[in-house]
Amino acid sequence: MPTPASESSLIHARGLTKRFGSFTAVDAIDFDVAPGEAFGFLGPNGAGKTSTMRMIGCTSPVTGGTLSVLGMDPNHDGARIRSRLGVVPQQDTLDNELTVRENLIIYGRYFGLARDECRRRADELLEFVQLSDRGTDLVEPLSGGMKRRLTIARSLINEPELMLLDEPTTGLDPQARHLLWDRLYRLKQRGVTLVLTTHYMDEAEQLCDRLVVMDKAKIVAEGSPLQLIARYSTREVAEFRFAPGVQEKLDGSFNGLADRIEWLPDRVLLYAYDGEQVVAASRERGIVPETVLVRRSTLEDVFLRLTGRSLID
Repeated sequence: MPTPASESSLIHARGLTKRFGSFTAVDAIDFDVAPGEAFGFLGPNGAGKTSTMRMIGCTSPVTGGTLSVLGMDPNHDGARIRSRLGVVPQQDTLDNELTVRENLIIYGRYFGLARDECRRRADELLEFVQLSDRGTDLVEPLSGGMKRRLTIARSLINEPELMLLDEPTTGLDPQARHLLWDRLYRLKQRGVTLVLTTHYMDEAEQLCDRLVVMDKAKIVAEGSPLQLIARYSTREVAEFRFAPGVQEKLDGSFNGLADRIEWLPDRVLLYAYDGEQVVAASRERGIVPETVLVRRSTLEDVFLRLTGRSLID
């Protein structure tokens, strides 16, 4: 999918830069987000994802470059932009001393909505995030997944055109994550534009029509998940694991069997169009692993190739 034309973009950035003193958090990046799109920022911790989201959300001023959100300049029209946004921050900021329903009603009042309208929207949103039966409960004892769903419901109280979600499912169990993915997919079906940051590869593949990979404050790749896999990986990956001491003696044994070979401490990854063919060819060479797994390439393979496997503090 090509980058949308800027005149039709809800978000348009060129040379967007954010500095904190001498530190550059976002380094001259370009991107566009089209109406109705689910767009992702994928990257390791410290890559610049959250700093970019804060500029889009008008809570951190732009240092350099240009940024347009909903056709307006965040540096001059921040209040107008924020009134049309739904924001789900990394950390839930719910009022634990209020009930679930009161959290929505009071938040709606911040947007100037009438109290009756706040109540009506609160009831609709609690049904949407499957919390109708918890409306009179206090927030504090809710599970992490319930709090996250309530935060998403609260972000929708002003019926936003554009939603910003910063690591929306971090720390949630698989069931809660999948329920949130379902709710976000339903929002997209309604025409809401979603912009999210994540370091979960499966989440990016599930939710994003298009995404950019950020590393060290820059955008290093852009495209749909399938486009990125096709561009930076292969159709399949064969994973070979060996008994202790065997892998160290295999240097050169796999040469010519795959498009790319990656040696890890616990296994060898062979990237090729046909993984089974690689396995058969390795057997002909007398290579005997303890286990072999042939799988499809994923966005995680792309991510690790572009950003590396070293832990970033």
